[in-house]
Amino acid sequence: MNKLKEKISQYGRWHPLQVYISRIEVHLDDDFSISIENAKALLESIGKEICKSKGLTLKSDSSVNGVLKNAFAALGYPKDEMIAQISSSLANIGQHIGALRNTIGSSSHGKSLEELQKRNEKINDMTKYFLIDSIELIACLLIELFEGENIQIESLPDLVYEDCDDFNEYWDDIYGEFSMGDYSYTASEILYNNDISAYKSEYNSYKADELNNNEK
Repeated sequence: MNKLKEKISQYGRWHPLQVYISRIEVHLDDDFSISIENAKALLESIGKEICKSKGLTLKSDSSVNGVLKNAFAALGYPKDEMIAQISSSLANIGQHIGALRNTIGSSSHGKSLEELQKRNEKINDMTKYFLIDSIELIACLLIELFEGENIQIESLPDLVYEDCDDFNEYWDDIYGEFSMGDYSYTASEILYNNDISAYKSEYNSYKADELNNNEK
């Protein structure tokens, strides 16, 4: 996982992830269940750190898939953007990793001695390295997007107020309109025109909540 190691070395905040990388690499051949357990934890840690840093609260029972989807949403990619569609596919890999962990894990459920001995035979070497490479790709992408380092994806345009009707209606239903003499403005208009950063943050949280609701 050299690419991820290089990425971590550039940004101090991600250094604690080294413990997961070490466990993944050490047990890759002799006990892949430990590698996949730590791969799952690696993705969850990155996703949760991004959500926390962006002020997005996750449900306590969020799946790996849910954490990753919310992480991309917290980074500002709505569902109709290409990167969001790609991230959804990547997030599905995370979900399958969780399922695989339960299948081959040595401690998730009690197993017979024969099951313990054969559990690693359920996945071949080609699949192992494909999964680990995919995990590394997702991890590097998330960190790059978060840190803003040489992003090769086209930058999202600034939010246009008229393109956010669903969020505007949601915000206005909560806070209504404000009148000043002969003038009247909706809450969403005021937020957009006076603090665009706050508007974007609330918009991203709204979209992330939509993702959570769609998972139910």
